Amino acid sequence: MNRELKILAIIVILVGITYWGIEPYAHSVMHPHHEPATFKYEDLKPLNVKGDAARGKEAIVNNGCTGCHGIEAAGFPAPMDPVTASATYGVNPPDLSNIASVVDRKFLANFIKNPVHAALLEHKFSDSKPYPMPAFYGSDQDLADIVAYLESIAKKDISTREAYEVACMRCHNLKYDNLTVLGEKPKFKNDVERAEFELNLAKYEANLQNYLGTTPPDLSMYIRSRGPEYIRDFVENPQKILHGTAMPRVGLTEAATEKVIKHLEKVGDRKKEKRERLGVWVLLYFVILSVLAYLWKKEIWKEVI
Repeated sequence: MNRELKILAIIVILVGITYWGIEPYAHSVMHPHHEPATFKYEDLKPLNVKGDAARGKEAIVNNGCTGCHGIEAAGFPAPMDPVTASATYGVNPPDLSNIASVVDRKFLANFIKNPVHAALLEHKFSDSKPYPMPAFYGSDQDLADIVAYLESIAKKDISTREAYEVACMRCHNLKYDNLTVLGEKPKFKNDVERAEFELNLAKYEANLQNYLGTTPPDLSMYIRSRGPEYIRDFVENPQKILHGTAMPRVGLTEAATEKVIKHLEKVGDRKKEKRERLGVWVLLYFVILSVLAYLWKKEIWKEVI
């Protein structure tokens, strides 16, 4: 009996050293500590001017926003197809119908005003290499009106998939959900349609790679490889985790980020809850098996011991 307890104690000590000592150290080396996401965007200036949505619609047109962006909810189609737009700008400019459903209000105003600063891309763009979207030189009132208008047309309760589409789809594929950077992959009627779609997809991805300097990863299994905490912090500020990355700060609200994470869990970790429930029963099984094995060993060896 004493020998078994000693062996058990040694195993517990070794496991404890690995779990509380070696593993956290290795994790700290591979993933240095960073401040967790707050979604306060404290480096950006608040928008203190009250906007008027009616004037905002006029301001959007007058300031040329619809020259690059579609607003389907307001009847403004995209001026270019995604492949042509990516060849022109590097990436397809987003449709603005639901941008205010996922993007923080302060961030949205600052991004319109100075997109390079708001997106934390000063290391990538400069006067000699300008960002595709120009800075806004209109009045603060025009800026507030535009934000108010975008808030007025945006959905109040956006789904997890819609949150992902607005926030991530223009750069990342999600093949396990049949989503590509061109949108949902259609059902092809024939091989000609399939070949045309794949050709356009390849063109878009090549334009995107040239624009970013790298190929954005497919996010189908990212929730499994990185975990929700990493994704949450990375979305809020990519630079504090991967300094120099080409991924911009997208300025999502905390609620929108949680919706994106939930959708990634639905796609890449569909059996998470079932797996966690099963884990308790697996541990219980091993406890019972250990007790039975000990009793069996005691019975078999009682005459020898």
